[in-house]
Parts: sequence; C-alpha cells; structure tokens
Amino acid sequence: MYKAFIKKMKLQIQQHEYLIGVAVGAGLTAKCVISGGADFLLILSSGKFRQMGRGSLAGLLPFANSNEIVMDLGVKEILPLVQPFPVFFGINASDPTIDLPTYLDVIKENGFLGVNNFPTVGLFDGQFYEALEEGGLFLQEVEAIRLAHKKSC
Repeated sequence: MYKAFIKKMKLQIQQHEYLIGVAVGAGLTAKCVISGGADFLLILSSGKFRQMGRGSLAGLLPFANSNEIVMDLGVKEILPLVQPFPVFFGINASDPTIDLPTYLDVIKENGFLGVNNFPTVGLFDGQFYEALEEGGLFLQEVEAIRLAHKKSC
C-alpha cells in the first residue's frame, strides 16, 4: 500500500493537483473528510486535546505521552473505521521512552501507512529552540524521518 500511495501522490503533484491531508481526532471526522475527498489522514496528539475542548497547542506541552495518545486514538477509534485508507501517525520522535527503530515497526504493524513528525521542536524559536537543539532533539526528529523512509513507513 505504501508504494501505491507514493505513486498516487507523485502523480497528483505532476498533474498540479492538491494533496489534502486532514488531522483528525475522531472517527466521525475521519469518515466525513474521506467522503469529502481527503487524500490521507493524520492522527496527532492535538486531536485528542481538541476532543477534550482544549486548543491544538496543548499537543506541544508535556500533559501526556504523545505517542501513547496517538497509538490509542488510532488503533481504537480511527483505523478500524477507515482501513485501508492511508493514515499517518504523528510521532513524537524525541520521546525518550521509545526505541525509535522498534517503535516505527510497531506503528507499521498497527496499520499506519507512515509517520509525520509531531509534535516538533521546529515549532519553537529563540532561546527555547536553541536549548532543545543543544539537547539533540532536532537531530532525533531528522533521524526518525530518515529511518521511517528507510523502513517505508
């Protein structure tokens, strides 16, 4: 499915067509945007916080484990309703509680087509970003995308 999706996306780009990816936080939303013509779905931790009546920026704060939120929401509430539609996992690549190569395999095994880097340290700037970069978090995100590409996920 991964190669077919990439082929379809490249064709759409060559034909100067839009690619529409929608971040969803509920099964009903997922079903609606698919029927509305979305090309793929993204599941991000911010979707869960929006369900809770909070703003999307809550997904950038340490309120909960982002990867656990996305896995739970995806596996229990979204993927069963939309398979085989392409769904991307919003991975917190700098999560110190995961072994990145193994976790990418788990993501793929659970039915996600690929990953999106979220939350990302790239959304911060100034001294805070510099401190995150010094801690190697940006490089962890780059490595996650490199590994995901290598694993075709």
